[in-house]
Amino acid sequence: MESMTILVAVMIGGYAVGALAALLGGTTAYGRWLAALGAMSGAGAGAALGLVALLAGQPWSATLRAVLPLTGLALRLDGLSGFFLLVVGMVGIPAALYGASYSAHYAGRYSLRRLGALLNLLLFALSLQLLADNALTFLLSWELMSLGAYLLVLTEHDQPETARAALWYIVMTHAGFAALVAMFLLLAGGDLSASFSAMRAAAPALDPALRTGIFALALFGFGSKAGIVPLHVWLPLAHPVAPSHVSALMSGVVIKMGIYGLVRVLLDLLGEGPAWWGATVLALGAVSALLGVLYALMEHDLKRLLAYHSVENIGIILIGVGAGLFFRSFGRMDLAILGIIAGLYHTINHAAFKGLLFLGAGAVLQATHTRNMEELGGLIKPMPWTAGSFLIGSAAISALPPLNGFASEWLVFQTLLGGFSVPALSVTLGMPIAVAMLALTSGLAAACFVKAFGITFLALPRSEEAAQAREAPWPMLLGMGLLALACIGLGLAPFLVVPLLGAALAGMGGLPAVAPPLTNGLAVQTPGLVGQVAAPLVALALALMLGLTLLGLRVAGVNRRLRRNDAWGCGRIGHTARMEYTATSFAEPLRRIFAELYRPREDVTVDSHPESRYFIQAMSYESAVTQLIERRIYAPLLRLIEGGSRQIRRLQSGSLHAYLLYITLALAVLVLAAQWP
Repeated sequence: MESMTILVAVMIGGYAVGALAALLGGTTAYGRWLAALGAMSGAGAGAALGLVALLAGQPWSATLRAVLPLTGLALRLDGLSGFFLLVVGMVGIPAALYGASYSAHYAGRYSLRRLGALLNLLLFALSLQLLADNALTFLLSWELMSLGAYLLVLTEHDQPETARAALWYIVMTHAGFAALVAMFLLLAGGDLSASFSAMRAAAPALDPALRTGIFALALFGFGSKAGIVPLHVWLPLAHPVAPSHVSALMSGVVIKMGIYGLVRVLLDLLGEGPAWWGATVLALGAVSALLGVLYALMEHDLKRLLAYHSVENIGIILIGVGAGLFFRSFGRMDLAILGIIAGLYHTINHAAFKGLLFLGAGAVLQATHTRNMEELGGLIKPMPWTAGSFLIGSAAISALPPLNGFASEWLVFQTLLGGFSVPALSVTLGMPIAVAMLALTSGLAAACFVKAFGITFLALPRSEEAAQAREAPWPMLLGMGLLALACIGLGLAPFLVVPLLGAALAGMGGLPAVAPPLTNGLAVQTPGLVGQVAAPLVALALALMLGLTLLGLRVAGVNRRLRRNDAWGCGRIGHTARMEYTATSFAEPLRRIFAELYRPREDVTVDSHPESRYFIQAMSYESAVTQLIERRIYAPLLRLIEGGSRQIRRLQSGSLHAYLLYITLALAVLVLAAQWP
């Protein structure tokens, strides 16, 4: 307990020193590095604190008395919050290290003091969020986290797309915040200072209709932060315009607070609910995963593509968590804990490979000054370390063994397949659909990252900026390298991660006090032995196959020396960048297959020779994909709000007598409401 208290103090002190260093000297390299070191020390202490909580299994708590109204804090650390603290530290350390070098190109254009201080503030708010033990502390830290992220998104505040993205983000996050305030008021009986243990004890006695309302509010409030479809619209707007190390934090950690909140409330505080709760979470996860990857396939903006993949992977996490909640309602606690473990395992895996991919995209952006993949290509030669790191992240997010994305997605699949043993019609009908949607999502994700890596790093440069690109500085490469190692380590060691998560969840929300055994030596196995896999042995087998292939080539006497010859160029003398696949042409077959979803708009303009229409002087082609959710849901809602606002503006007549009348009518309504029986 004393060691935990020391780590909490070091964590808070690190962030405070980092923010102070940024404010005092953030414009210099010395100040940037001090700010980064403060953030790294705070994140490192937080990660150590989380690891101690997972290993020790003993909760830590503290209460800070209120000096002023709304200043009293109740803090508690258990296995679940310890796991998410580990996620914060795992991404926070490389992001801060990367940012110390990456932020240098903002010098003279934007405030480096503000950027460094806000980065430390965001990491502090995320850590405080996970230690909250009552509604008041939770909501205060949630708002602090949201405002910190909003101001970081606004770093390039003079860009129109940045202002639009920040507006969408702050509107969606505050709509979710309002839902969370209502949820906690219902859950705590109107007392926001009530502890989580008091809510946990009172939840079973709540009226079923009230419990359903709490579930709906939690799903909306946390779902808007996590980016569940259709509440995802802010992600593809905000992630691309933020500084790349901030994008890594937002995708890797900030949106995971929505997952933490859902698990904390639905599993821990609210207790067991009807089967349709879990089925709803599972269905929203499946839809989010599939739509996220489908829209990512059509993107040419590298960071926007990654943002849509955040929607996809949040969907995969929710499939696991939803399946766990669903099976809990049928009394299958073995499958319930397996599903939630799979969801949490994918949470930390996604933080690793998505953080890596955003840092890699930032290195590309800094070297070429563009996010448009159509203007990239050939970067593997001038940027080999960035290309290698991005390739590891691409393979991990595509769930290729033996990397971490494979390990957690395999567990999600095994959870769904285990559901076939549950004798219920809803399970019999729903599980095949969920498995099919997850399988389709995985296949499309692999295709998308063949496009993302191939179009960005392979072939010939498509622009002068790409041809003149240079490798990123060593702090940026080291930040990417740390996350690449995390992708490899988490993929090779599921036999260590799964028992830790099982111990953290044991006894929570009606789950067994002792987690069922899910490992056997190096192998991870599922209940009823639906399947088992040993990731280290898979890695060894792949290494042996590669070694035997190279040995066979050597024995066969194959000439491995580099040979140079002219490539066949379809009758052309030389090969040019205009003859390569583009991002548009690569995705064209899939766009035609899913045309009903995309509703593509195409515009072809042909300029003929004035003497004959058979001789073409120029041809232009434009294509755009329709965002159905924005057009069908948000566009009508915005029109309704604008129309209502215009009507309300008529009340502002400028007449003092009219304003007095409004006040009188409002008081009359309040008096009548107070007298209502």
